[in-house]
Amino acid sequence: MNPVFQPHAALRTPGRLDHVDALRGFALFGILIVNIGVFSSPFYGAGIADPAYSRPMDLAVRWVIAWLFETKFYLLFSFLFGYSFTLQMSAAERSQAAFAPRFLRRLAGLALLGAAHAVLFYQGDILLTYSLLGLGLLLCRAMEPKRALRAALWLIVLAASVWGILGALSFLDPVPTGYQALYKAEALAAIEAYRGTIGTTILQHIKELTESIWFMVLFVQGPFVFAMFLAGYALGRRDALADPWHQPRVLGLLCAFGLLPGLAGSALYATSSLPFAGAAWELPGLAVDLLTAPLLSMSYAAAFLLALRTRAFGFAGAWLAPAGRMALTNYLMQSIVCAFLFTGWGLRLFAAVSPLMATGIAVAIFGAQLPLSAWWLRRHAYGPVEWFLRALTIGALPPWRRP
Repeated sequence: MNPVFQPHAALRTPGRLDHVDALRGFALFGILIVNIGVFSSPFYGAGIADPAYSRPMDLAVRWVIAWLFETKFYLLFSFLFGYSFTLQMSAAERSQAAFAPRFLRRLAGLALLGAAHAVLFYQGDILLTYSLLGLGLLLCRAMEPKRALRAALWLIVLAASVWGILGALSFLDPVPTGYQALYKAEALAAIEAYRGTIGTTILQHIKELTESIWFMVLFVQGPFVFAMFLAGYALGRRDALADPWHQPRVLGLLCAFGLLPGLAGSALYATSSLPFAGAAWELPGLAVDLLTAPLLSMSYAAAFLLALRTRAFGFAGAWLAPAGRMALTNYLMQSIVCAFLFTGWGLRLFAAVSPLMATGIAVAIFGAQLPLSAWWLRRHAYGPVEWFLRALTIGALPPWRRP
């Protein structure tokens, strides 16, 4: 049975997997739902009650986002980065070009974009991490798929176990009594900075990057990003997504296998992050989520691909594919729009909107990006940032307009 999903003919490009682009667009939406919480509130993910937004509705929205979105979609995006790595290897081989110099130039471009993005617009940037961990992926390009999958599994288990041990030890070392007051003081300082000028916004980004975010990105996200790189690489070497509907039962089994443990682990994590749970439960909840989140991400991907066979969701997939084709442009544009809305770059709404309103804004931003992406790709061969990155990768100027 062929999938119902069929992108518009004017937007198709030979050699691209449209359903993979649609899956990337789906991941991009989930990432925005999470990121806008960081843009809009200093209390997001802190485990401390927000003095302005701690009503039952606010807590429920935060719980649902932590349950279904946090730590899932960046894993899916990382998996697709690893899968695309194998497609780039094949493209270099077809053009008889050396792959390593190409990919190193691409990583340099990602590092440049990521550094500028983190300092100017969003301190939680993932591109710089991708550029650093991409060096490790390059070293693994001759690894056998089975070995890569085993390495990914062991990395997930070991990293989650380390956080589980730290979580257990946290019960022996209770949080200092003045911790909440200190955090609230830092939150007030962040509000003042983000509601100030462009200069104070940038300085606050640098402060958060150097004091806390680098640790979270390297030691919390980093091992799991690289594990998903390896998983995507392993499946890419086997062309697993070239025709994922060839064996729909496999997709169904993957979805069923990961759904219940993934949802249960994420529910524990979401509950442990609420203010009434107590700070001592944050690390144990995080450890459980880090272990089970890859299962839920796998279920999301399998369920998404199965849904593309239906008429209703096949139509939605056709809208998601263009956004996924220019995912890097859309990712950066999301940050620019959010920086304009919430910081000194524009309206300064930081800490002034509820979690529900922030989520609605995220849906509106992504909803606007869908037709804009389709409009752009009817006229251009690549998204603007993708064009720059491809030019850097191949060392030549690719076509700007569609032929």
